[in-house]
Amino acid sequence: MKRFLFIGSLLLLLFSCQKKAKLQEGMQIAVFVPGFLEGSPSYEMMDSGVRRAAEEAGAQVNTLEGGFNQGEWKEKVLSLASERRYDLIVTTNPAMPEICNQVAQQFPGQIFLCLDGTDQPSDNLISLVYNHTEQAFVIGHLAGLITQSSMEGANEELKVGMIVGQLYPDMERSIKPGFEIGLKTAIPQGELDFRVLGNWYDAAKAAEMARSMIDSGVDVILPIAGGANQGIITAAKEAGKYLLWFDSPGTQIEPGTILASSEINQEELSFKLIKSFLEGELEPGSVLQGGLEAGYILFNSNDQLYKKYVPQDIRQVQDNLIQRLKDGELSLSPVL
Repeated sequence: MKRFLFIGSLLLLLFSCQKKAKLQEGMQIAVFVPGFLEGSPSYEMMDSGVRRAAEEAGAQVNTLEGGFNQGEWKEKVLSLASERRYDLIVTTNPAMPEICNQVAQQFPGQIFLCLDGTDQPSDNLISLVYNHTEQAFVIGHLAGLITQSSMEGANEELKVGMIVGQLYPDMERSIKPGFEIGLKTAIPQGELDFRVLGNWYDAAKAAEMARSMIDSGVDVILPIAGGANQGIITAAKEAGKYLLWFDSPGTQIEPGTILASSEINQEELSFKLIKSFLEGELEPGSVLQGGLEAGYILFNSNDQLYKKYVPQDIRQVQDNLIQRLKDGELSLSPVL
């Protein structure tokens, strides 16, 4: 039987109770990074949130970087579990739940927490499902507003782009559809050019893909390609076109080129979930869901660079959409 908890209810349950379990000192937590910490804000936020909660509880944390070779991730997680000393292994990435479940078959006592995980419950896995449909809808809507605007880098083609590192279920079920719905909400005749790089690191190939898009009339691109994003930034800046950012704050990376970000509040959520686990209030097998209304998907309308480079009339329309989502007037459920 599926056990779904929405984040608002979860936080009410975890943090409004007057009587709380005592934090368990001396517990051991491993953080597995499917990639590298440096230059990966969502991984950095996860690690920081885990460490904050562990420090409060007197727990110990060991962080292991898995590198870019996805084929090696399972063996590295298996190695962590084989030590049989971690009360919890924390990770993030849509590819990780399957790996965690495979490892749990060999080490059935090992508990995992996967942020940005899966809606499919299993006895050894606590999984968080961000409402990526809503997150992508918000940034897709802004892309539509920009491409039909009179901004200097916009043209009359009404084409926007997405470049992703690889296809994965949440991309196909939630992110791409959500982005397209947002685009069509802003401009029904808008066209999406969607391309897959094939890896998360080839910046040169990503730059050529972006240039090809721009040559075809694309004036706004959403890159979700990991380390390869740098090549897309270079191509967009050279051409005077625009980028939007996903999961982490991006406007300071290349002001005037990266115009806005649709973010996940991963550090705060990591902190709260680890704290609740250490207090014995978070059960293995739980599937948690959170979106913009609960504050775990963010669109920072007060970002000074966003306000500097995006005209006020566009920002006003975007603000109205965000407010409707926060008020619950408009709802886009995650695809489960």
